[in-house]
This record gives sequence, structure tokens and C-alpha cells, in this order.
Amino acid sequence: MQNKKGRLKLTLLLVSSLTIMSVITISPALPQMAKEFSGVENAAFLVKLVLTIPALMIAIFSPITGRLIDRYGRLKILWMSLVLYALSGSAGYYLNNIYHILISRAVLGISVGMSMTIVITLIADYFEGMERQKFVGIQIAFMSMGGILFIGLGGILADLGWKYPFLIYLTSLLILPLSMMYLHEPAVVKKVNQANGNAKPPGIIWLLFTNTMFMWIIFFLIPVQIPFYLKSIGTEKSSLVGAAIATATAFSAISSFSYSRIKSRFSFLSIFSMGYLFMAAGFICISISHTYILVLVAMMLSGLGMGMMIPNTNMWVMKIVPPVIRGKEIGKLTTFWFLGQFLSPILIFPVLSRLSLSSTFMLAAGFLLLVSISFLIFHLSKAGKATSETPGTNALESATI
Repeated sequence: MQNKKGRLKLTLLLVSSLTIMSVITISPALPQMAKEFSGVENAAFLVKLVLTIPALMIAIFSPITGRLIDRYGRLKILWMSLVLYALSGSAGYYLNNIYHILISRAVLGISVGMSMTIVITLIADYFEGMERQKFVGIQIAFMSMGGILFIGLGGILADLGWKYPFLIYLTSLLILPLSMMYLHEPAVVKKVNQANGNAKPPGIIWLLFTNTMFMWIIFFLIPVQIPFYLKSIGTEKSSLVGAAIATATAFSAISSFSYSRIKSRFSFLSIFSMGYLFMAAGFICISISHTYILVLVAMMLSGLGMGMMIPNTNMWVMKIVPPVIRGKEIGKLTTFWFLGQFLSPILIFPVLSRLSLSSTFMLAAGFLLLVSISFLIFHLSKAGKATSETPGTNALESATI
């Protein structure tokens, strides 16, 4: 029984790793791609869009997936997404037209929108209480460690040629049979009836959705802009670029793995405050750095901050959403997550036309610091309200925040 549950957990973790791989694997190859397609109008922007257009499609298709899995179940849609992931992800290896590559990346986004929504929902379905809290942290840590492996491998393969990192996406075909053998359809309502269809989550969920989008808009400066920043300070090897981004993922894994212990001591709001503070410190280091080593320090700090905030968001949403609409609401969370990733280069592009990369990172650090202070004030106000009230529902609700 224990072995069976262990295999189930491992399969969930492997599926989860495909999410981060979908976006950052080809990051070290971006400068080479920009050079390859330099004859195409707006090549620099289009190449960055290759990295982020999957996020737009994930944002569009995640809520659709959420509704479908609430009604029809999880696994068949998951299996379809894994096949689609391999076909569309590896297409960049065979294609030579930047616009055709963009189309294949859009299809990749559809597959990830399915798989990520399903795997987060399955975690909420399979686990409860402290077991869920621990596994949510382990899941994000595993995704980060997978990111280290894939970004490192992507950097090595990019030194051979920009096309080779696309072959890494075939990994999903190895995970497909495991998902068929070890995952089971959870014992939840598969068809939402009229009465339960009226279930609604608390209003604070929209704060979590919006915060998730902002978090990714800022953090995605790292995989999109750091390759170009490192080139500007003299770091030429794609493998070193990959190693720098992998450092952020490694330290994200460390804080994610420790999430359960962090959450046992701090509230949801205070964890967000600390996470943004770490990220602000990291972005300041990037802004003032002229050496590869200082950029690595910045990656460590940024990774620590992001690593505690991702499971914090997932855990809070799982806690407050009624099971009958779990897929739908987690689909929305996935939408805001990847909408932030897609919007990041679009929103930053006009800023970069006026400011240098170092100034852009300093400006982002200022925003991060303001958000950190805002969450701290929110936490202190809720804590003060909880202590001033007599024990009851409101006090308990404030304590969980």
C-alpha cells in the first residue's frame, strides 16, 4: 500500500516537472535564436515570444480544462495532454520558420494548460491536511529541481545548436505510461449538479489570483532577460547562462521543500511579505552587478523568495475552495499564473526601450519592496483584528490568513 502511494506521488511529481520545463528549457538558446532569425522583422521580440507564448495558451485553456475535469474526470484529459506535449514541444527541432515555431509553442501551451491544472487538482483530491501541506511544498521543490536539470541540459545542448533543447520535450512520453499505471480517478463528483454548481470560493481568492499574476510578471524577468544581461557583462557561454538560471531554480527548490516548516510558523500573508523581500534584494543585486558571481547571488535570493510564495499560493487556494468547484478555481489560478509569464516581456518591452536592463531590474526591485511592505501591513492588521475579537469564526479566519 505504501509503495503504491509512493509511486502515485512520484508520478504526480514527474508530471509537475513538465510545467517548468515547458517554458525555461530553451531559455539559454534565445540569443542564438535571435541571431538565427535576425533577418526577420522584430526578431528579438519574436524570439522572446517563443519563450512566453505557451503561457498565453495555458492562461486561455486552463479554465476550460478546469470545467471539463470537474464534469468528466481527470485522467483521460491528462493522457491526451502528455502526447500533445511531446509532439508540439519537440516541433522546434524540425521547424525552420519562426512563425511556425510560434504556432507549435502555442499548441505546447494548450497541453500544459491541461496537465498543470489536472496535476494541482489531483493533489488537492488525493491529500488532505498536513500531508497536503507537505506535498505541495515537495511538488514545487521537485518542479524547481526538474528546472535545474532541464535548464542545465538545455544550456549544454544549446552550445551544440539552438535546435537541440527542443528534443527534451519528448520526456513526456516516458511519463505517460507511469500516469496510466499509478494514477487513479479520484472519488470526487465528476458531474456538477445544479445545487452544487452554485458553490463559490471566498472573495480573497481574487487577491491570490492577482498576486500570482504580478509575481510571475516580475519573476519572469529572470529567464527572459538574464541571458541578455549576462551577455552584456561578458558571459558568452550558453551553459553558464543556463547555470545562472538554474541557480534561481535550485534555491527555489530549497525554500519550497521547507515550505511546510515555514507555514507552521508564519501566516500566508507574512510568507508573501518575506518572499517579496527576498526577491527585491535579488533584483537589487542584479541591478548593481557587473560580475557573474554577483548575478549568481541575485539568483539565489530571488529563487528563495519565489520558492516560498508558489506553494503558499497553491496551498491557500486548495484550502479555501469547495471540492465541487476545485478544478474550475485551480484552472483560474493556472490562468493568472501563466498570464503573468506571457505579459512579462510585453509589459517590460516598452520599459527597456527607455531604460537599461540594470535600471529595469532596479525599478522592479522598488515595486517588489512596496508589495512586501503592503503584505506586511495586511498581515499586521489581520493579526491585530484577530487578537481584539473574541474567539469565533472571524478570529479563526484571520488566524489562517
